[in-house]
Amino acid sequence: MLKKKFLATAVGMALAGAGASPVIAAVKGAIPVKSVEFIGMAAPETAEQRAAAYTNAKAKVTFKSGGSRIYDLKYNTLFYNTDTIGGVTAGAIYDVTGTPLLDSNGNPMISESPDANSLIRIPARGGDKLFLVTHFEYDWLDTAGVDQYGKQPMTMSLASIAQDGKTGALAATGLKNIDMSAIDGLWIPCAGSLSPWNTHLGSEEYEPDARCQVESSCASGSIGLEGMERYLAGTKVANVYNYGIVPEVTVDGSGATRVVRHRTLGRVSRELVQVLPDERTVFQGDDGTYNVLTMFVADRKRDLSAGTLYAAKWQQISAENGGEADLAWVRLGHASDAELDSLVASGVTFADIFETAPVNKLADGSYEAPPAGFRQIIAGHNKGLVENLKLKPGMETAAAFLETRRFAAYMGATTEFEKFEGVTVNARDRKVYLAMTRLSSGMEDKPKDPANHIRIPKLLAGAVYQMDLATWKLDTEGRRIDSKYAGTHMKALVLGQDIAKDAAGNTAAVDRIANPDNLKYSEKMRTLFIGEDSSTLHINNFLWAYNVDTGKLSRILSLPAGAESTGLQAIDALGGHAYIMSNYQHAGDYSPNIDPALKGQLEPLIDKSKAAIGYLGGMPALE
Repeated sequence: MLKKKFLATAVGMALAGAGASPVIAAVKGAIPVKSVEFIGMAAPETAEQRAAAYTNAKAKVTFKSGGSRIYDLKYNTLFYNTDTIGGVTAGAIYDVTGTPLLDSNGNPMISESPDANSLIRIPARGGDKLFLVTHFEYDWLDTAGVDQYGKQPMTMSLASIAQDGKTGALAATGLKNIDMSAIDGLWIPCAGSLSPWNTHLGSEEYEPDARCQVESSCASGSIGLEGMERYLAGTKVANVYNYGIVPEVTVDGSGATRVVRHRTLGRVSRELVQVLPDERTVFQGDDGTYNVLTMFVADRKRDLSAGTLYAAKWQQISAENGGEADLAWVRLGHASDAELDSLVASGVTFADIFETAPVNKLADGSYEAPPAGFRQIIAGHNKGLVENLKLKPGMETAAAFLETRRFAAYMGATTEFEKFEGVTVNARDRKVYLAMTRLSSGMEDKPKDPANHIRIPKLLAGAVYQMDLATWKLDTEGRRIDSKYAGTHMKALVLGQDIAKDAAGNTAAVDRIANPDNLKYSEKMRTLFIGEDSSTLHINNFLWAYNVDTGKLSRILSLPAGAESTGLQAIDALGGHAYIMSNYQHAGDYSPNIDPALKGQLEPLIDKSKAAIGYLGGMPALE
C-alpha cells in the first residue's frame, strides 16, 4: 500500500471463517443462519456524502429456523488517529526509547494512515478481555505540509476494548504503543491478519533494496533507511535485511505484548500473510510491480519459525477475462528464523550473495544476453528491474530468504504480478482469493522482457483471482510438497471496468470494483469482502460484499474522497453481535483526475489530519 500511486483499501472484516482465531469465533448468543444477503448502497453523489465515511447498506439474514430479517448497517468510529486515550495519542510515532518523535515545527509526528486491525479476545478470570492491534502504515503530511512517506519509523497501537452487551457498542478504554525494539523498529506496515492461534501477524511492505546499499545508485526506486535510523536513535545502525519481514504480536490478558520477527516467509513487499486451516500453510501478497506469489509451509503447526518457502510459476491457459493458469511451485529453500538471524548478524550483504554484470538494452527494446554463467531476470519493487545475476557458491539460503523475489526469478518462478495485495481463504470450497490492484506492466504481454509468463490485456481497474487448492502436489523438482493446501489453478473471479473519465473524475465504473486491495472471506456469510485502494480510478473508495454462490456484488461502505479503506477484519460472533472492523486513512489525498469544482467543494469538508479506526455494526451474532 504505497501512498498515491500505491495506495490500498482494506476495510475491516473477519466473519470468523477458516483461518480466523478459534477464540474470536466464539458463538455465544449466535443465531443459526441459512444465508446472508447484502443489500447494497448507491454511490455517493453530494459533496457531503463524498466527504464522509458512511453506509446505508443493509443485510438480509435468513435463519435456519425459518423467516428472515433485514438489519441496517451503521459505521461507528472507535477513535481517530489524533485522539488521546489515557495520555497516549493513537497515531503518535516513537523512537526505540519510547520517546515521541517531532516534526520540523516541533510538533508530534502523528500518522494519518491506520491500516490493519486484529480484534483479539483473551479468555481471563473475571471476564474475557478484548484488545485491538492496529498498524499505522506511514506518515503522510507533517504539520509543515511535507510528505513523510517512508521517512519515519512506524508503529502499532494496542487499544483495550469494552463491549456493551445489550447494544453491542464497542469503545476504546485504553491505548498504548506496542514496543518494536525487539525487531529494530517497524518498516511501513501494511495489512495484517489474525492467526488461528490468536496472534496478530503483521507485514512490512516495499522492503528496502539491499543492492542499493552496496552500489552508488538505486535503480529499483527503493526507499532509504533514514526512518529506521531515526527510530534507532544512534543505538545501532539499521540493517537493510531487518526489514521486509513478518512481525508477530502476542497479547496476554493483562495487555502485555511480545513481538517476534519471522524471516522464514522471505523478504518481500508483503501486503499480509494468510494462514490456511492446517495452521502450517501460508500464502502472502507481494505489493509493487513485477512481484511474486509465494507459499510457505511451516514444519510445525502454529509455529512460523521454521519451514519451506516456494514461489509460483504461472503456466497460462487463457488470456480472456483477466487470465487463467495452472500453477507450478519452485522450491526456494528451507530455513529457520534462528539460522537466518545468525546469517544477518554475520553482516551478509547483497554483494556476498550475488555477483552482477551490466545489462545492455538494445534499440528494439529487448536485452542483450547475459555473460556466461549469469542469468537475466526481471523482478520488481516500485518498478521492474532487469538484472544479470550470478549466485555465489553456498548462498542459496541467503538468496531464498533475504533476496526472495530476485531468487524466485533466478530459479524460473514468475515475478510478473502487478500490485499483488490481499489474500484470504474459503476453507469449505478450498479456494484462496487474491487481489491484483491493476493488471498491467508485467501482467501484460511483454515479449521483450527476460520472462513473459503472464500475457493478458491491460485492465487498470484490477481484479480478484481465485486459486484452487490441491491435497497432493509435486514441486518443479518432483518433490512432494508437504501440504494439503498447495495452489494448483488460478483465474480471475471479479473484475473492474475501465471507462472514459466521467464528470466527477472516475475512470473506472463506479458500480464495479476498482483497484481491489484487502480481502476477507466469511464462511458463515459465503461472502468475499473486497476493499478498494483506488488512488486514481475511483474518486471515493468503497467496500464491497461479493456472494460466491450468487455472484452478487454489493457496495456496503463509502469512504471520504481520497481516503483508502483499511483495517479489514470480520467477526461473526462476539457477545451476541457481529462486526466488520473498518478504518480509513489519508482522507483528502485526492485522485489527480478529480473534477476541480468538486475538489473545491470537498476541501473545506475534509480534515486531512484525521483518520478513523472504527467498525460497521448492526448485525446479530451468526452461527
